[in-house]
Amino acid sequence: MSSQLRELVALSCRVLGTADQGDLIWGHSSARDPGGRGVWIKAAGWGMEEVTPERVQLVSPSGEVLEGEGPRHSEYPIHTEIMAARPDVGGVVHTHSPYAVALAAAGQDLLPVSHAANYFVPPGVPRFTDTADLILTPELGRAVAGTLGQASAAFLVNHGIVTVGPTLRAATVAAIVLERAAYQQWLTRGFGTWPTWSDPAESLAKRAHIFHPDAVEQVWEYLVRRLPA
Repeated sequence: MSSQLRELVALSCRVLGTADQGDLIWGHSSARDPGGRGVWIKAAGWGMEEVTPERVQLVSPSGEVLEGEGPRHSEYPIHTEIMAARPDVGGVVHTHSPYAVALAAAGQDLLPVSHAANYFVPPGVPRFTDTADLILTPELGRAVAGTLGQASAAFLVNHGIVTVGPTLRAATVAAIVLERAAYQQWLTRGFGTWPTWSDPAESLAKRAHIFHPDAVEQVWEYLVRRLPA
């Protein structure tokens, strides 16, 4: 099981790195340990696209590295505290995806101007504003989890994003889709007019039609196929 989880986390990281969400050596994704020991997360110091199974660690809720080599990421509380608050979550992604960061910093809500945003709206993407600094403590991790609530994504304003899913595959797809949605909104607004967008009923219908679990899994498989050999 540990080898499968290491491989899954490594794949998630490489998918995100290939999608330009790596931000040098920062950003991380994690999978819940089925034995309740913590989270499987990449070791610090590596770019997302560099992550191999050997560069994935098991980190306890208190921050102890139980398996794996190298230093751990200081922001592990994002992952452990969300997992503690959300038993339904099997995977967490935190990146500094550029368009989503810009959208949140601009004070804009995510609007369903394209298919992508319907993954999140309604109810929308909540905004964590307690700090734009790193999430270094369990207290801040719990605050992020509180802001996230039952949503599938949150903006850490002036910092980055968090996405979650029942699996790490789904959380990874959510991160990719959120960045596409933010980019589409920026592109739409660039025409200098007020955009149109779907109402809540249509957004929910589109979510059911486009982002059903089978489709999310197929997107994951597509993203993995696109990885460099």
